[in-house]
Amino acid sequence: MKRMLITGGAKGIGLACAKKFVKQGYKTIIVDIDEKLLSEAKSLINSDLLDTYVCDVSNMDQVNSVCEDVLKKYEVIDVLVNNAGIFRDNRGPFNESEYEAWKKKIDCNIYGTLFFTRALINPMIKNKDGRIINLASVAAKYGIKNMADYSLTKGAILSFSKALAKEVGQYNVRVNTVSPGNIEPDNRYPEMSYLDRSGTYDECANLIYFLASDEASFITGEDYVVDGGRRKI
Repeated sequence: MKRMLITGGAKGIGLACAKKFVKQGYKTIIVDIDEKLLSEAKSLINSDLLDTYVCDVSNMDQVNSVCEDVLKKYEVIDVLVNNAGIFRDNRGPFNESEYEAWKKKIDCNIYGTLFFTRALINPMIKNKDGRIINLASVAAKYGIKNMADYSLTKGAILSFSKALAKEVGQYNVRVNTVSPGNIEPDNRYPEMSYLDRSGTYDECANLIYFLASDEASFITGEDYVVDGGRRKI
């Protein structure tokens, strides 16, 4: 049985991924900072294949403690999905932004990805098998007005993932990114896509599952944009 861990897995794209991987028979570990949402996700999925941990991904000690316990239980994580992130908090012009807002996004979006990857990658290397899928964003490609700090963090994820893919490819560890565009459950802002609708969480989860599967065995160091042919930035 393959094992996967996803951060920020209690809602949105993360929850859709958890449901998808459980359905496909993976032992699925959800990590999230929100204990209430985590409990709700556990009740919703209602499967013995699911395990959950409360964790602040920006706290290295918490991350290392969770990963130490996970590796004791499961020996290795076959698929890591770094999904946790801060998005629209403190949105506004950069010249009016403040250090604390930058730091919050950097700590979660960048350090959270680094912490979990560093904690879980060595068993993948030893096992000569692994999949790491990092959530970036169209903001990394285009830059989004009034979201300069967020765009910066997601650009870092793209660069990190491409570099890491070159380091660990020799161990059959594949690293890719997924860059969602306008993904909204209630189809807000359909005018942002040439498909005249918003994307769904499940559409992102389907792509993430594909990249984790053996069907994507010769794909690494790539970024996949899920934006319906974005026309408004």
